[in-house]
Amino acid sequence: MADFDLAILGGGLNGVSVARDAAGRGLRVILLEQGDLGGGASSASPRLIHGDLSVLERREFSRVRAALSERDTWLQIAPHLVRPMRFAIPAHADERPPWVLRAWLWLYDRLGARRPLPPAETVDITHHPAGDALKRPFGTALEYSDCIVDDSRLVVLSAVDAAEHGAEICTGARCVRADRSDVWRLAIIDRGHRRITTARALVNATGAWTASVADTVLRVPAKPLGLTQISQIVVKRLFDSDNVYVFQNHDRRLIFASPYERDFTLIGTVGHPFKGDPAVVSMAAGDVAYLCDAANRYFRERVETSDVVRTVAGANSVIGRSKSGLRRDGVLNFDVKRGKAPLVTIFGGDITTARLRAERAVSQLSKFYPMSPRWTAKSPLPGGDFNFAKFEDEVESAREQWRFLGESQARRMVSAYGSRLVTILGDAKSREDLGPAFGSDLSGAEVRYLMTKEWARFPDDVLWRRSKLGLTMPAAEREKLAAFMASVAP
Repeated sequence: MADFDLAILGGGLNGVSVARDAAGRGLRVILLEQGDLGGGASSASPRLIHGDLSVLERREFSRVRAALSERDTWLQIAPHLVRPMRFAIPAHADERPPWVLRAWLWLYDRLGARRPLPPAETVDITHHPAGDALKRPFGTALEYSDCIVDDSRLVVLSAVDAAEHGAEICTGARCVRADRSDVWRLAIIDRGHRRITTARALVNATGAWTASVADTVLRVPAKPLGLTQISQIVVKRLFDSDNVYVFQNHDRRLIFASPYERDFTLIGTVGHPFKGDPAVVSMAAGDVAYLCDAANRYFRERVETSDVVRTVAGANSVIGRSKSGLRRDGVLNFDVKRGKAPLVTIFGGDITTARLRAERAVSQLSKFYPMSPRWTAKSPLPGGDFNFAKFEDEVESAREQWRFLGESQARRMVSAYGSRLVTILGDAKSREDLGPAFGSDLSGAEVRYLMTKEWARFPDDVLWRRSKLGLTMPAAEREKLAAFMASVAP
């Protein structure tokens, strides 16, 4: 008998979503991630949960409808991570006419079947908060509803939920060889120790490494795959309004500018084919300049390349281009041969449809062993057991229970942990009760929680994936954090 029903290689969003779905259906699951959860492209996304207007413009209506249905699902199961926002498209005389945008947004609303969010409308931004940050020639904008998400937290909490349903999540664990017979026999280097385990089926969810893993580890033939890079920039906060801007650029690309970690703005995206090591993805100077120029067509405050405080870039596998561009719903391939254990390959796709993609992947295995029905669309992620419309009530409740929390601190922590904030703060009466402080936001109690419950091992795991506090934490405080983590590591 095999040790596991399902082994998953890769701890990005696709991998952890498959692990969550499969474990909740009663399968014995092990997930192997050679680095940290979400350490690749899953932490370099545009952070949007949406139907994607560019896909609608290409008349791919079924994909937009599926994505909008998933947007509504995410709002229900992850209300702490997924926040509804109003997206504003300033009308530009040189781009799509306003009547065309109105028509697309009218259809966009109707493809979203359940409509939990306000419909699209035309606004006069000369008398609207969304217009304050824009240049004066823009007098009209089209507003519609979509969502933003904390992509890194989505990955981690999906893994937490998988573990709570019985999955074994192994970070710092690399599969170096997989032999395929009626079961998969995996040789694993787990934090320096070698071990062997077996699984009845295997999922290759290694993202940008999909082809190389298939070739060198699994030793199975695979279709030639390319890599694509998506990049964004982070600058200081450019606007105070609580909305996302959608700018029409001169090449008809839609550029998004969204609030990012309270004091910053995220601007993106730009994408192109990538060649090189996917572990080292950097943003070209030309791409930085392109996004700055796109923002400068609209924002009153100029954005120079020297204003960029961080670039965010990641690479992922793609199977190629069609007339409509890259496949937005990802690629799922199921390989089964007589006498050979099943192999599922999954890569690409956006955040919005990750849950649905994983559900379909696990369902492919139902013919091989019994499992429970589909469940992830109705079950909240850890901490998400409240209505998305009650988010502000959760923040206020946290401030009442832990009076030492400032408004921004309470908002950050509720956004990250939702109703599970009590597991970190407990019955603390003051900041001192939480142990040493690292900067103005991070406490020893939170770091211990991230290490024991969320697989954080190094400072970057805490500062850039479990949070984005690396944007503001001084170097001296980072050194204190590193020393603390080394002292409490198991």
